[in-house]
Amino acid sequence: MRTLVSRLIHSNPSFSRLNVTAISKNARSFTNDSNKVDEPFKVEEAETVNTPPPPTDKLLVLGGNGFVGSHICREALDRGLSVASLSRSGRSSLHDSWAANVVWYKGNLLSGDPLKEAFNGVTAVISCVGGFGSNSYMYKINGTANINAIRAAAEQGVKRFVYISAADFGVVNFLLRGYYEGKRAAETELLTRFPYGGVILRPGFIYGTRTVGSMKIPLGAIGSPMEMVLQHAKPLSQIPLVGPLMTPPVNVTNVAKVAVRAATDPVFPPGIIDVYGIQRYSQHKSK
Repeated sequence: MRTLVSRLIHSNPSFSRLNVTAISKNARSFTNDSNKVDEPFKVEEAETVNTPPPPTDKLLVLGGNGFVGSHICREALDRGLSVASLSRSGRSSLHDSWAANVVWYKGNLLSGDPLKEAFNGVTAVISCVGGFGSNSYMYKINGTANINAIRAAAEQGVKRFVYISAADFGVVNFLLRGYYEGKRAAETELLTRFPYGGVILRPGFIYGTRTVGSMKIPLGAIGSPMEMVLQHAKPLSQIPLVGPLMTPPVNVTNVAKVAVRAATDPVFPPGIIDVYGIQRYSQHKSK
């Protein structure tokens, strides 16, 4: 049988070449498949997809053209927020470049206007509204004006409201009765309307460079040394009547940082933050 097959192959050359070719192709095919198995698995890098940034929070600063308010506006802009300001004079008189990025509204919180345009789409409010004068005037500007703002914000569905109030100064409270009674009335309204999103900052003397017309007054020359000394004298501030006079000053930049953080950080604790708390929170890096 073996001899018969051998004779058949040799007697038919085409048959022999056909089989050899088929065997050769199968061999190559097998070899290629084996090589594919032996090659390391290659992972191609995924294409980067440009996703749009999350929606920007809109912050409304009441009194944004004042000393503290202007620093808050600038701090908020530095954090990438959309910033608007509402005040009686409207646009800031400052010529700094950041002022062009703020939407300025003119309005009076004592006039009873609904001010819906300014509060429209706002997610957080920081109020720096306050002032001095007669007791009746101080109560209106520190109390009634802020109470109106707090109610308007609550009606518009604002999530968080930060109020720049003031620390107690003992005997000074009696001399500026309208000022402090107005502040405390506004605080009560805020904690009632915003029990989970209301933050009250109670700084003492706020120092920094104040701009008055074309003049710049460096209050830090006085405030900074006082802060360094008095921040370590907290026990003295507990002395009745005169103790509160030992409350340390605080830098306006730190007030702005904490105010903006309190307005935008959903886990920032609600309630009253005294000057020591402001100093502590200002040292924490924002996320």
